[in-house]
Amino acid sequence: MNYHDITHDDMKNGDGLRVVLWTAGCSHGCEGCQNPVTWDPEGGLPFDEAARQEVFSQLEKPYISGITFSGGDPMEPCNLLEVRALALEIRERFPDKTIWVYTGRKWEDVKDDPLMKCTDVLVDGPFEIALKDNLLRWKGSKNQRVIDVPESLEMGRVVIHCPEY
Repeated sequence: MNYHDITHDDMKNGDGLRVVLWTAGCSHGCEGCQNPVTWDPEGGLPFDEAARQEVFSQLEKPYISGITFSGGDPMEPCNLLEVRALALEIRERFPDKTIWVYTGRKWEDVKDDPLMKCTDVLVDGPFEIALKDNLLRWKGSKNQRVIDVPESLEMGRVVIHCPEY
């Protein structure tokens, strides 16, 4: 897996202050994408031990709420196995930290993926420029959903995280 950046103290990509891992590789090609540089799975840098340690050192900070996987698309085939393993290790080492995943895929297509078992919030769906709204919280277009994953899995239907937003 390659990545483009590890953002520290991020306030825009989930609840609280977060570390964000920006993966490389996205096949959606959404018009108006904010990160087209991340589309190439060969772009960026290899996610090596130093990058892994950077993520964990950020998560050790008590004021960090959790990690967000974004990109690119962390659920692209070139990323998925490593993101799953990393998310599982984070869940085990930091059980009180939340895990958010942004993907251009729909909940209905990913709900059975093992990654969802350790994900707290999924922002699903491709960015649609015609539905862009800069006032939306945690998403770029009105078709995307900010999904409470544990509750959705338990209820067998999509449950929106913070529906007042």
